[in-house]
Amino acid sequence: MSNDIREAPAEIQLADTVFQKGRTRLPVVNAPTGASDILDHGWHASIDAHLARDGGVLLRGFADMSIERFHDFARSFGSPLLSYEFGSTPRSEVTKGVYSSTDYPAHQWIPQHNEQAYTTNWPMKIWFYCDVAPGDRGETPVADARAVYQGIDPALRERFASRKLMYVRNYGGGLDLSWQQVFNTDDTAVAEAYCRAHQIEWEWKEDGDLRTRQICQAVARHPRTGEDVWFNQAHLFHVSSLEDTTREALLDLVEEEDLPRNVYYGDGTPISDAELDSVRAVYDAHRLDFAWQRGDVMMLDNMLLTHGRAPFSGPRRIVVAMAEAHAA
Repeated sequence: MSNDIREAPAEIQLADTVFQKGRTRLPVVNAPTGASDILDHGWHASIDAHLARDGGVLLRGFADMSIERFHDFARSFGSPLLSYEFGSTPRSEVTKGVYSSTDYPAHQWIPQHNEQAYTTNWPMKIWFYCDVAPGDRGETPVADARAVYQGIDPALRERFASRKLMYVRNYGGGLDLSWQQVFNTDDTAVAEAYCRAHQIEWEWKEDGDLRTRQICQAVARHPRTGEDVWFNQAHLFHVSSLEDTTREALLDLVEEEDLPRNVYYGDGTPISDAELDSVRAVYDAHRLDFAWQRGDVMMLDNMLLTHGRAPFSGPRRIVVAMAEAHAA
């Protein structure tokens, strides 16, 4: 990849347009007249200011965009791009540090979430690049995690915050990612070392598959802005996230403790469907959709703005890069 990052001395004025729904804002920066290369402009400080205030920015209209230019742009912020470790969904590596946004059936929604909020280590910055715009739908909605935090019923918010969350994962068995995929190894000792280093409890089952449990945060405080955010993936991991027929079929096949993924309060007590339905409703109330255009780059503060994916038809190629690892 090229390291040819050219900084312009002039300050760039951002936010020609702002997409907004309620408290969720996404400033849109259109390429200056005559500009073709996203690396030609020294606007990192301005982008960082927008990230702190709005949580994200959409860069649009750069004619010569490519996956290589996207890689170089993400890398130009000064931190090495992260590999996708301890993942919860299938991804394909497109080039070093750049991944498919999630290899998931096109007809299904991916609910709003902060990347890797189901563990205690996550990226602070995340970039998306639209290489092929979807033919129909296929948006990557965003929602402000500060607004979601404020919108959660205070009693439920306090319950989640004080009791924390325990994520339980059962790998493989033809039902979910294998432990080899998740830990990027075939060596059980390497997987165990990762678990040990990240305070993840592990158990090898009789069939040779792996079960893990990890207690994690339900809310978090942003290390730079000091703001509280709703920061977990309970609504994705909980069995209530499945369609009724899928849930019933899975529970006919396996016991609850052997479900591919589930979540409980940190002390192991159940979280009710109704509690998580109320959380999903708050996400929906703050979800902002926008239509991708070929060449768009969206940069997010992963703690301040959540992302998701709408169902789509036709071709669609959105790739993602992540940087700035942060530990709870």
